[in-house]
Amino acid sequence: MATGGRDYENAGYRRLFDHEGLTFGAGFPLTGANRSTPDITEELRLATHAESVGFDGLWARDVPTYWPKFGDAGQTFDTWPWLSHVAAHTDDIALGTSSVVLTLRHPLHVAKSAATVDQLSDGRLVLGVASGDRDPEFPAFDVDRENRGQLFRESVEAMRTVWREDFPELEGEWGSLEGDLEIVPKPTTETIPLLPTGHARQSTEWIADHGDGWLFYHLPERTLQNYLVDWREAAGEKPFAIAIRVELADDPTAEPEPLHLGFHAGVEWFSEYFRRLEDYGLDHAIVGIQNDDREAALSTFADEIIGTL
Repeated sequence: MATGGRDYENAGYRRLFDHEGLTFGAGFPLTGANRSTPDITEELRLATHAESVGFDGLWARDVPTYWPKFGDAGQTFDTWPWLSHVAAHTDDIALGTSSVVLTLRHPLHVAKSAATVDQLSDGRLVLGVASGDRDPEFPAFDVDRENRGQLFRESVEAMRTVWREDFPELEGEWGSLEGDLEIVPKPTTETIPLLPTGHARQSTEWIADHGDGWLFYHLPERTLQNYLVDWREAAGEKPFAIAIRVELADDPTAEPEPLHLGFHAGVEWFSEYFRRLEDYGLDHAIVGIQNDDREAALSTFADEIIGTL
């Protein structure tokens, strides 16, 4: 059984996972503008609002290119400057990536950018990391999509090494370090916590051994139960998180209707639903609010669901 150390528990990781019970994050773009450029002022206003009403995390997605067929540009802005900007406008809330596509980024660039954001935010960064799933991006970056699994593993090893060691010797398909170069800055703790996303072309055992938790997409309830049982056997108390879309019905007693990767339902059903997920052992849920009035929905979710668990 894998067990976690204490060296990765920066401020963001502690905010999300260092206590009993289910915590909640909100996913950018908070305004819902995921096919165009979101309004920066409104995004920041909603981010500070989410922090003020009790959300524990704000999560930014890494979408290197916009593919209209996929229909989603994430929050549009590049992950690193965007999270730095959000860090400057918030106080204590965790800042997460969901998720950095390691196969399309050089690991030394990721290591430096992530450590920079971690330092600028006083240790609030938690890194979801992924192997990528948008087929046209791989030839655009001259990456063999069939080699994603190995590239992902090499990137994790490289980042961990350059965060922890001075002038390391290391090599992979990305290149080599021969002991005469240093990556600075270092993060606020020995390593930034990494949460592989989905399977990332890896086994559950590899994720349990090399990750500091597991970030997954929305799953059917019974499937999620089974995943959590397998995860606890492999990873012990390392956290498990999911992303889920939520649209609050006007009627608080409304029964659920399926959405893509989530539900439309009343707050009473959602409260019972998340209480069940907490009982199964889920540690964190990244909520993508779908209501038109985002501020009101964030407040209602915080008051009626976060506040009642």
